[in-house]
Amino acid sequence: MIHNDTDRPAGSNFFVISGGPGSGKTTIIDGLRSQGLVCVDEAGRDVIRAQRRIDGRGTHASDRALFCELMLARMMADYDEAGSAQGPVVFDRGIPGLVGYCRLTGLAVTDHLLRAVALFRYNPVVFVTPPWRAIFGQDDERKQDFAEAVRTFGTVAAAYAASGYQVVEVPIGPVHERVAFVAAAIADA
Repeated sequence: MIHNDTDRPAGSNFFVISGGPGSGKTTIIDGLRSQGLVCVDEAGRDVIRAQRRIDGRGTHASDRALFCELMLARMMADYDEAGSAQGPVVFDRGIPGLVGYCRLTGLAVTDHLLRAVALFRYNPVVFVTPPWRAIFGQDDERKQDFAEAVRTFGTVAAAYAASGYQVVEVPIGPVHERVAFVAAAIADA
C-alpha cells in the first residue's frame, strides 16, 4: 500500500466529487483547481474524445461495456499517477461510480470492477452534486436528458454508499459557496 508523507493510507488524500451529468461537478472542480488543488478530470469525457478521434466504438452510445472498461483503465491510471501528488487530489468521479453506471445501463458488474473498487480507495467522504435543472445542459459529450441525470445521481450515490463511503451532498447554490463547502471539508479531513 502506498503511503504519503503523513503515513496515512493510500487514497486518504484523494477526494471524489460525483453525481449525475450537468450538476456542476466540473465547475466546482475548476474552482478548486483555481485555489491550487490538484484535480483529475473526468475519465468519461476523455474516453469519448479519444474514441471520436479514431472513430472508435467505446462510447456510451455505441458499446457501453467497452466504454466502461476504457473508463476503468483510465481511472486506475489516473489514481496511480495521482499517488505522487503532494496534498489533496480531487477526482471528477471515481471508480465506484462505474458500478452505478453498470446498474443504470443494465451492464453486468464484473468481478474485476469490484476488485478495483476494493483496491483503489479514496477518502471515506465522497461529495455528490444533486440534479439541478437550472444549470443542467447537454453538450458534445453529455447527451443524457435531465430525467437520466436524476436516475444517474441516485444510482451513483447508492453505489458509493454500498462501497463503504460516506456520501455528502454538496448544497445547491452559487459556485463560490459550493467550492467553499468542498474546500472546507477537504481542509478538515
